[in-house]
Amino acid sequence: MGLLLALLFIVVPIAELYVIIQVGELIGVWPTLLLLLLDAIVGSWLLKHEGRAAWRRFNEALAERRIPAKEVADGFLVILGGALLIAPGFITDIFGVLYLIPPTRALARKVLTRFTVGRVAVVGFPGAMGGFGRGPRGGPSQNGANRSYDYDVDAEEVREDDPGEPRLPPGQN
Repeated sequence: MGLLLALLFIVVPIAELYVIIQVGELIGVWPTLLLLLLDAIVGSWLLKHEGRAAWRRFNEALAERRIPAKEVADGFLVILGGALLIAPGFITDIFGVLYLIPPTRALARKVLTRFTVGRVAVVGFPGAMGGFGRGPRGGPSQNGANRSYDYDVDAEEVREDDPGEPRLPPGQN
């Protein structure tokens, strides 16, 4: 982890400065500054455009009662890509564009999924559903009565018309 942070905060800015200086020597100082400004403006516009599209797809997935895993990953990559485009530098701009364009974002999403699947844990909080080991499945709740919660869902339940896509059970808000 320390090596990754060193790479992120030391090596990348030095590489960015080197590339900016090389581009400045090649095309001039003012065109280089104009190009960096244009990158930031285009990055802001792409972030706004693709961010809205990702948010719309997220809401559509929820309306269709699908678990929005793909949409959440897309939203993360859009925000990351926009931040990289807004940051000054040509190297970060290349990665930012790759994360914002849908075809290359799909490839990045597959890499992100492979990296994160099996490494993410869902953790409950004491008292959230009667505490650990209590409530609907673990015996009496804090006030001594067994409760059933409307928001208890099983993410593995699937609809018959789309067996490969996890769905929320009907009647859940």
